[in-house]
Amino acid sequence: MPQGTTLPPEMPSHYDEGPAPALDAVEPPYNVDAERSVLGACMHRGDIIDTVRHVLAEDAFYRPAHETIWRALLGLRREDKPTDPIILTELLQQQGDLQRVGGPVYLHQLADLYYSPGSAEHHAEIIRDKANLRRLLTSAVRTVQRAQEPGADPEAIRSEVEAEMRAERERALASGQGRLSRFARDGWSFVKETGADAAPLWGTPDKTVWAPGESLMIVGAPGVGKTTLAHQVIFARLGLQETVLEMPVAPSQRVLYLAKDRPKQIAKAMARRVFDSDEKILRERLVVWEGPLPTTLDKEPDLLADLAAAHRADTIVVDSLKDAVSTMVDDGLAVAFHNARMRALRNGVEIMELHHQRKATADAPRGQRPALDQVYGSTWFTAGAGSVLFVTGRAGDPAVTLHHLKTPTGEVGPLDVTHDHKRGTTTLDPTKDPAILLRTAPNGMTTRELATVLLGGGDAERADLEKARRRLENLVATGLATKADGIAGGAGGGQQARYYASARHLTAVG
Repeated sequence: MPQGTTLPPEMPSHYDEGPAPALDAVEPPYNVDAERSVLGACMHRGDIIDTVRHVLAEDAFYRPAHETIWRALLGLRREDKPTDPIILTELLQQQGDLQRVGGPVYLHQLADLYYSPGSAEHHAEIIRDKANLRRLLTSAVRTVQRAQEPGADPEAIRSEVEAEMRAERERALASGQGRLSRFARDGWSFVKETGADAAPLWGTPDKTVWAPGESLMIVGAPGVGKTTLAHQVIFARLGLQETVLEMPVAPSQRVLYLAKDRPKQIAKAMARRVFDSDEKILRERLVVWEGPLPTTLDKEPDLLADLAAAHRADTIVVDSLKDAVSTMVDDGLAVAFHNARMRALRNGVEIMELHHQRKATADAPRGQRPALDQVYGSTWFTAGAGSVLFVTGRAGDPAVTLHHLKTPTGEVGPLDVTHDHKRGTTTLDPTKDPAILLRTAPNGMTTRELATVLLGGGDAERADLEKARRRLENLVATGLATKADGIAGGAGGGQQARYYASARHLTAVG
């Protein structure tokens, strides 16, 4: 700079700058409101601890009192004890920590801050992020301090910083807090502890229509009774009946019905089987959402799980699927919907979906076998479903047929059923019951003969023959039928075997 030159007032020389504020004087990041909300939610419902503890480490809380409360809550949950403020107060008093955390009054204040289970998880993520930022800030302070030491070696400091960042990343990935490990588990616990052997929601272990942890999709043309059938299953989930189509239905705690498509018509259909004695159950355990959702599920994949959490529902009915996404024919949106479906299932929410078939196949002849490619929309909708039940028939026709196109275990149907449109009930056609058919056949039946009757005529395919064979073998296993082997090497092999109603079965009926 030439001699005599001066800087204008608005451009001070860097030699005149004051000292930079020390990093250790900067207030560390934290969110007390989020910490209070999570602790309050955990006191209100102990199972929320199971959700948020995968997000939070024991040292994630900024306030020492909150960390102490969190450790106490974890201890209560491990011992399967209640986590309400009264039980928590007793534990903290025994530990000598009660007054240090603010006393019983503060614990009750925290419990009053409960919002919803869905909010607790999001608030826990805020706490985790703030804790991670505090660790980074602490590392930065150490770096500044080392850099200010006499004779500091830049290369050594750089190596130490890189080692700390690498260790921090590995800690986050391996601790169970990080998004890459949060839902990971070892192979043994995955096989033994994920409920793979849980009882079906609808059906039996050998013949399951709706399996826990897998969605059930009921497909059919308008007017064939999809809603009638779904309502019966939901009412059974609520404990208002025990079976649907003579198959048991597991109970539910609370059902959220998303009546997005013509809610008034859904209410009218449901009213057919509602009685005054059902009022208490329907008020407390059934929640109905009327009309469109705030957004489509392909745009907000967490919405389905959040809705279930907000309404404390363990079962969701999507009526209908076409109203849940922006368009049904886009593969990308179908995959996005499946992600929403899986996030809800991962949270323990069971899902039933009502859907339509392709218009080109709506007028197919009765008895014609439907296929998954007749379901409207992207194939990824059915690919992600656990079970697909297809209803064929004419609109308004009381007699329809159920085809189980995608089965969790065994096979169910085809079932010829009759809708009672006045009462909103559905019953099996007794003329298609293999036990009854066998009992009325004095010369017995082969698998091919049974398959032809069940199909309503036409040529039975290999899959139809196998289903008929299994039904007859089940009757033999239960003592209701006997089997006479056919001619060895005959056409169709085991298809030539003939089955007869057992003497016990005939005597019991007589």
